[in-house]
Amino acid sequence: MTTVKTINGGETTLSQDDLNALGAATRGAIMAPGDPGYDESRTIWNGMIDRNPGLVVRCIGAADVVACVNFARERELEMCIRGGGHNIAGLAVSDGAMMLDMTHMKGVHVNAEGRVAHCQAGCTLGDVDRDTQLHGMAAVLGFVSNTGITGLTLGGGFGYMTRRYGWTSDNVRSFEIVTADGKLRRASDTEDSELFWGLRGGGGNFGVVTEIEYDLYPVGPEIIGGAIAWPYDNAGEVLELFREVNESAPPELACVAAIRPAPPAPWLPPEIHGKLIAALFVCDTGPIDEAEKRVAEIKSFGNPVGDVVIRRPYVAQQSLIDATQPNGRRYYWKSEYLPGVEQGFLSEFMKHAEGTKSPHSAMLIFPLHGALSNLPEDHSAVGNRGTGMVFNIAASWEDPAHDDQNIKWARDAWSDLKTYSTGGTYINFLTEEEGDDRIQDAYGGNYERLIDIKTQYDPDNFFRTNKNIAPRS
Repeated sequence: MTTVKTINGGETTLSQDDLNALGAATRGAIMAPGDPGYDESRTIWNGMIDRNPGLVVRCIGAADVVACVNFARERELEMCIRGGGHNIAGLAVSDGAMMLDMTHMKGVHVNAEGRVAHCQAGCTLGDVDRDTQLHGMAAVLGFVSNTGITGLTLGGGFGYMTRRYGWTSDNVRSFEIVTADGKLRRASDTEDSELFWGLRGGGGNFGVVTEIEYDLYPVGPEIIGGAIAWPYDNAGEVLELFREVNESAPPELACVAAIRPAPPAPWLPPEIHGKLIAALFVCDTGPIDEAEKRVAEIKSFGNPVGDVVIRRPYVAQQSLIDATQPNGRRYYWKSEYLPGVEQGFLSEFMKHAEGTKSPHSAMLIFPLHGALSNLPEDHSAVGNRGTGMVFNIAASWEDPAHDDQNIKWARDAWSDLKTYSTGGTYINFLTEEEGDDRIQDAYGGNYERLIDIKTQYDPDNFFRTNKNIAPRS
């Protein structure tokens, strides 16, 4: 027998007959605490998150998901869903809940002629990039190859190609999803179109996504990309260069700014390791000859301590910063949208970077302006299309004894820097304690429409282990 948390906060004991019925309806492994594979499923990227679901079902296909949703709904069990397990708040895992582990659903089918990829919900960015690059194409995805596609896309999603093509969710043709009533639906512009609108940014509020259909664009297999780092003494000039590049460069060129202690990477000299550096992560997906000319101006700036901006495979660019985000490290983030980067913000940004408490922490600024800003605010659920940048204070450390000092550093920096915010924030960057007010900031004027969709498709708030949008009473 297994005890599982219910949606009203209580507990229920599942009998062996219950488990046998679930096993007969599914193909994947069913695991309780102590069973082989249980800890592998419940352990996620952020080492700060240590939760124990009451039951884990490792789904193999959409039929497994339908069976699990029906099983949980009929018994009023709390349910959580693990895709890539990369969300900062640890939304994949809930103590005592019934967890759907989607990580074995990794199929990718590329229709090169139609420029579309059908990707199962357990795929990571790296899974999709490897298959699409065989055809010289790519979907608009994020920056770390181990990130799951589903959580990224449901929260909006952005990466090196966002300035060209918009949010990740702007480049979805359809979702396959199991809603709270146990129905398998296809949501697109022509089928369940209001649900499709909400899924493009509304998070995991409406069901369990089992497949995503992405638009593809000709990219690679080689691009011009990599990273350049300068001594921290040059940080002011580097951030000004970052501002100028993002104001003048065509959307093919993406440039991300970071200030952090230099990691022990082989492309950085040993004498700089552990010392503050200012770095730019560069990716130009335009024609190679044009891209080389554009990045030459960045490469010629000042006296870098390291420069690996070269012609490289697009898949290598997509995994460039993976080593700085290993599984199991402790992570805490604070972030805001910015209209742009003004001098006052940059001064405060550098001041707080100087106070970092860990050799693994970083302060980053990502460009967003471009294609996503050319669409109306209500094009999809994401919200905040008028934003220019997003900054992220990314605290990262190893020892639990250092939790308080690192969290305080991030919160103090955010408290000062949020003065420069547009008032909006990115839903995928919100930490566990950030609640309704921050969720509303993420969606802005789209929030009320999301409540209506939630009320239609999940009136009992069955899907609640997320950045929750509650249905109307």
